[in-house]
Amino acid sequence: MKSLRPRSLRHRIVLWLLAFATALTVAVIAQGTVVVEYVERIVWKSLLTVELDHFIDRSREQPGYRWDDTDGFTVYVGARALDLPAELRGLDEGLHDELRIGGVSHAVLVHDDAGTRYTLAMDIEAFESDESGYELLTVVAAALLLLAVSIAAVFGVSRLLRPLSRLAQRIGTMDPERGAGRIELEPGAGSELVVIADAFNGYLQRNAQFVERERAFINTASHELRTPVAVINGAAELALQDDADPAATRHQLRRIQRSARDMEQLIMLLLALAKDPARLARTGKPLALDVLLPQIVDDHQHLTAGKSLQLRLAPPPPCEINAPPGIVRAAIGNLLRNAIENSDSGCIDIRLQPDATVVIHDPGHGMSPEQISAVYTRMARAGEGTGEPTDSGIGLELITRLCEHFGWRLELQSGPEQGTTATLQFRA
Repeated sequence: MKSLRPRSLRHRIVLWLLAFATALTVAVIAQGTVVVEYVERIVWKSLLTVELDHFIDRSREQPGYRWDDTDGFTVYVGARALDLPAELRGLDEGLHDELRIGGVSHAVLVHDDAGTRYTLAMDIEAFESDESGYELLTVVAAALLLLAVSIAAVFGVSRLLRPLSRLAQRIGTMDPERGAGRIELEPGAGSELVVIADAFNGYLQRNAQFVERERAFINTASHELRTPVAVINGAAELALQDDADPAATRHQLRRIQRSARDMEQLIMLLLALAKDPARLARTGKPLALDVLLPQIVDDHQHLTAGKSLQLRLAPPPPCEINAPPGIVRAAIGNLLRNAIENSDSGCIDIRLQPDATVVIHDPGHGMSPEQISAVYTRMARAGEGTGEPTDSGIGLELITRLCEHFGWRLELQSGPEQGTTATLQFRA
């Protein structure tokens, strides 16, 4: 069964306005009719009471007084008067409106006085005819009013909803492949549209950030994972050679072990980049940097083997941050690893500042301004031109993205053959 097309908001608003106007018009007409009937009865009763009281008073003063029938008025004395029309016999005392006597509409007042029944009838046929004409005029005026309200509702609602319709058209023409985009409102747009546009723009921004995280995850994963996989594959081939020396085999197995450890750490970082920063902030816990930093330095001492290189850590002051320990360890560790791998001799100075800033200065080869601006990966810095992938470490590009993701700040100051100073601020 074919589903019905949903009605537009304009159509619904117009229908509701017409229904409201119709109900209001009917209510006003009904109230007017009730009020007119009520006032009419008061007028008839007052008028007939005055006339009948006058007749009764004159009859008492002048026995045998006869009513000179005024045009439209007729008085009957006695409940069984011979001239009393059949329509007036047996009526209760009081006013009786719109009684048909001889096919003519009358207002009749019945009153008992001193045991005598008096009945006064007034011809109201002409008034009823005029009243019907006014009622017809009221109905026609109401119909014209509803028609005017309908026209005004159609054009007014269309004009009022035009900005909303244009907003819906802009939303409908948006294409995710052309970027996030932004909803811009026309000048003078209503506050409700501003709320809608702001909410939608916020959603577009969050969605763009989500898409960017997904894209960065895919691009970085495809780039960064290629190196440890190649190292593991190459080391395994060398270790499996028939004439492989046991010492060489152990060396290749250590390379595989380090690459597997680095890959595990890399996957952890990539998963962190794929998550929403707000969720990651909620998973953080208090972390003592002054305790963690010496551990990281000790874990990297073995990388200086075979080099005239020392790691010198200044006494760290007490410092605490709120962050995932594994991510902090990975960020500092890879900056320290890059410093070691790009230095042949000398001393690498590491210090922790009270404002949760870690500074690592190496005496290594340094980087050009172009390299710093591009934030090359460690492979591009150390293995450029060799054609052989290196077997440890994570690129500075990934560390930079990680810092941006957590709201940290990474600065690199370097010059060719002047060493590099990496400054990582955890409270940027």
